Amino acid sequence: MDNTVIQLLLLAGIAVFLILRLRSVLGTREGYERPPEPLPRSDDRAGGRPALDVIEGGVDHDIADHAPVGSSAAQALAAMKRVEPDFHVGDFLSGARQAYEMILMGFENGDMDNLVPFLSRDVFESFDEVVQLRDREGLRVEANFVGVREVDLEDATYDEATGTAEITVRFLGELTSVVLNREGEVVEGDRDKVKQQRDVWTFGRVMGSDNPNWKLVGTGE
Repeated sequence: MDNTVIQLLLLAGIAVFLILRLRSVLGTREGYERPPEPLPRSDDRAGGRPALDVIEGGVDHDIADHAPVGSSAAQALAAMKRVEPDFHVGDFLSGARQAYEMILMGFENGDMDNLVPFLSRDVFESFDEVVQLRDREGLRVEANFVGVREVDLEDATYDEATGTAEITVRFLGELTSVVLNREGEVVEGDRDKVKQQRDVWTFGRVMGSDNPNWKLVGTGE
């Protein structure tokens, strides 16, 4: 083996060592990673100016990715983050996606008991009324969830006096469903046809409280 080959092998070995060393220090990026948490600006802490979704060094992209910079929704999200620095809009929307499937399928299948912790009283009573009506008429729903095509933050509000936060999310879901009568005959729907369903749901909770769970407090289309 000549000197040139030996030198190339040595250089290659050094390069591999440097790459492994950098990975051990910086880590590897796999999937979603949190952007920096927002820091309160000095003028906001003084209480003289409205909160904007801006952090030291630039815009808070966790907010700007989901609400226009400077909008009322963005200001509300920034206020939520000042109360709970660990609150993350991206994580909230990921959880909302999972909650949408769980609540939607629980309602379709009439399994209301397991939904109690996740619904406000008004929403629970509204859903439960429909489920009981189906039972009285001898109807049963068979539904299969296909997936969520869209999850978009539509609005956000924050009441500083009460600490109540509300975030409205627009969903586009896909599922198959049929309605069966007492004899098990299909009276509505098609098991083989995937239908799209649009929903606008509002989730709420008191920021800074010990209970981390958001509840569904309003529904629309």
